[in-house]
Amino acid sequence: MQALTEEYAALEDKVKRTINIDNLSPLAKESVLRAALDQFGNVIQVKFIRSYLEMKGTACTALVEMQSAKEAKTIISVICNSPFMISGMPRPVRACSAVAEMFDDRPRKPGRKIVCRWLKTSDPDFEVAMKMKLIIRKHAKEANFLLKRQLEEEEELAKEQSESLNAIYSKYELIEDVTKSGTAIRLAKRYKMRIADVDR
Repeated sequence: MQALTEEYAALEDKVKRTINIDNLSPLAKESVLRAALDQFGNVIQVKFIRSYLEMKGTACTALVEMQSAKEAKTIISVICNSPFMISGMPRPVRACSAVAEMFDDRPRKPGRKIVCRWLKTSDPDFEVAMKMKLIIRKHAKEANFLLKRQLEEEEELAKEQSESLNAIYSKYELIEDVTKSGTAIRLAKRYKMRIADVDR
């Protein structure tokens, strides 16, 4: 019993240093999240939480353990009061303090007893349980549809940004080539135009 109490106390200490970040992009990786949060303190661990109501392989929620509870509180305050940037783009994420129930590897709470039982069709709660089951299935389908749309929109946005960046870089290379080869100076003389001295 003493060992269980100490183990649960260690979990409670970990919970105080951990934040729950929700509404993350399904494309977000651990390295991206670490880079975004390292400016606020030392990130100990990042663990993505899978939603069993959504498509496999997606993770829109993460538990982030920081070095101290103070760092965790700072991050929550920043995310709640200002746009949160991930990979150079604002992301409407939500942050809150973690709770013990969010950890799937948590030890049993000392003194807690859980009792499970099967409901018979004659049980007064059976009809309520069936309604909840149908609602959960409906929610799962809706969540999958919305997630697919979100993924498609984010992939399209990433493609547009990549194409725009490549176009800008191509223009930069063209200007640099024209400047280095002396073509810009010759054209300026030909059309009697003034050109700024980039080396000045």
